[in-house]
Amino acid sequence: MRDMKIRKMVLAALMAALTYVATMVVQIPSPMQGYVNLGDCCVLLSGWILGPWWGGAAAGIGSMLTDLLNGYAHYAPGTLVIKALDAIAAALIVKALGRKPYAYVVGGVVGELIMVAGYFGYACLLLGKGIGAAASIPGNLVQGAMGLVIGLVLFVLLKRSKALDKLNIQW
Repeated sequence: MRDMKIRKMVLAALMAALTYVATMVVQIPSPMQGYVNLGDCCVLLSGWILGPWWGGAAAGIGSMLTDLLNGYAHYAPGTLVIKALDAIAAALIVKALGRKPYAYVVGGVVGELIMVAGYFGYACLLLGKGIGAAASIPGNLVQGAMGLVIGLVLFVLLKRSKALDKLNIQW
């Protein structure tokens, strides 16, 4: 039992670091606002691989670190909660639907919609941008769609390579 907790903790730390790196290293400028990155695929992978609680922690912490270390500290609290909820929802839906292939799509879509709505609400209500926060919705939708597609591709590749079986993580 203790070995499994340590294994999950180490993998969660690895996924948090990977989320940070994927967000920072690959940045594709977006004409809508900001940039598109690979962080969201790691957020979903964290939930799908580690389960809702460890995956949510890894996704939230890794994403929050990006904000803290790159001059967006005012977004850090929101990012922690939003990305954690994204991964938690994706994992819980996959579990509820019996880990069938379509469950990952449904879970990912719901998770990314939580991300889009969460950032809109955070910017609108807590950062005081009001309805002007709606300008970020198209960019976040593109970010979420890319994260979902790339996350699904990576998850399928990890499953086919049997890499996830070797980790022996159950949740």
